[in-house]
Amino acid sequence: MKLLLLSANTTKYPYPVYPLGLDHIAGALTPRHEVEILDMNVLGDLGHLDAAIRDFDPGIIGLSIRNIDNSDTLATKSFVQGYERIIRVIRGCTKAPVVIGGSGFSIFPGELMALLDADFGVIGEGEFLGPLLDVLENGAVVADLPGIISKGGIDRGPVPWLGPVKRRLRPADAQLRFYLERGGILNLQTKRGCPFHCIYCTYPRIEGRRLRLTPPDDVAKEARALQEKGARYLFITDSVFNSDYVHSTAVAGAFRRHGLTLPWGAFFAPTRPPDGYYESLAEAGLTHCEFGTETLCGTQLKRYGKPFCVEDVVAAHESSRLAGVHIAHYLLLGGPGEDARTLEETVNRTEDIRKAVFFVFCGMRIFPHTPLCDLALKEGQIAPDQDLLAPIFYRSRGIEAQEIISRVQKQAGGRMNWVYGDGGQKSERIVARMHAHGHPGPLWELLIE
Repeated sequence: MKLLLLSANTTKYPYPVYPLGLDHIAGALTPRHEVEILDMNVLGDLGHLDAAIRDFDPGIIGLSIRNIDNSDTLATKSFVQGYERIIRVIRGCTKAPVVIGGSGFSIFPGELMALLDADFGVIGEGEFLGPLLDVLENGAVVADLPGIISKGGIDRGPVPWLGPVKRRLRPADAQLRFYLERGGILNLQTKRGCPFHCIYCTYPRIEGRRLRLTPPDDVAKEARALQEKGARYLFITDSVFNSDYVHSTAVAGAFRRHGLTLPWGAFFAPTRPPDGYYESLAEAGLTHCEFGTETLCGTQLKRYGKPFCVEDVVAAHESSRLAGVHIAHYLLLGGPGEDARTLEETVNRTEDIRKAVFFVFCGMRIFPHTPLCDLALKEGQIAPDQDLLAPIFYRSRGIEAQEIISRVQKQAGGRMNWVYGDGGQKSERIVARMHAHGHPGPLWELLIE
């Protein structure tokens, strides 16, 4: 069967993200399927999409939806209208069935199936597409396939999670060159699942709570292959890279054994690390550490369901700083229980965090299937039948959003290492220009004072 996989993402801040999930789907399919991967970031406009679909003439189209919106209260932007336009182009040039998947779809499967009039959807991991193709190829009726929802069907909830999967690396085509020419950033995954219980997080819905670890040598071989294809920086897309200290340390060791020379970064929880942990990762090429800190108030950390305390944050920060790693902390203010006192505690303690960038967000995006959604419903902030596809944010009763923003701006005092939200179009243009001049990687380290 001829399968067209299309990445619908067009967001380029802070830099365009390579659609890794489509490589995993392609790698999971049997060789008898002819697979073509297209990327809206690369195609640029819908006219090119129309021509590409007509040229390939697929038997089925898989549409990957990564994000629903930008989760920014200051300049909220929904991406759903863009997905509607893509579907209209697809329906106008082919009668091939459309299957929707991706992390954004897994959060809102029923809503997006209806809105986009899809034929099928894949909830959870995209590799469930393979069994669906087999059924459709044989002309059988689709019924009770794991992870698959049909038009008019119902979301049956969590599905069985898969083990480690192989990735089909692309040849050096125009799509790969697009990312190599814009920072040289490619990505890979070392495990799936997240065991933490943060109240706002959708990862348990998307990947499950049980960690499924890819053998470290397999990760390193993939990293070397990306290096040989021209990558100049790698980002590890795990929900939390250090959720398993033993495995992440082993991955770093495998990087060294296999001769990886690229700098790389990942998202970390600021839990208290084992002795020498960040030093060993830095020796293996770690240059950028992005901490999901959210708040520096102990009371708020407990309310957010975080698996660490403020002292752990300081210990993790100092350990990574002494290892020579660039550090960013994400702060998510205005959640349940936030008030002037808890906010003051957070902003004052940022002065103890040296040599870091602070990415500050105000207000938690409410997603279904999360404890935050249950709390918002209990407090009457949302209705039982409310459509959450349109961006809706939890608002603390103890403090207004504008008060939070004003206090943050006062604390920042114009310093460049404080960034509100996604930084806006100005930041996007600056990063794009630097990438165009040959500077690789995420580049936020240039804001550190």
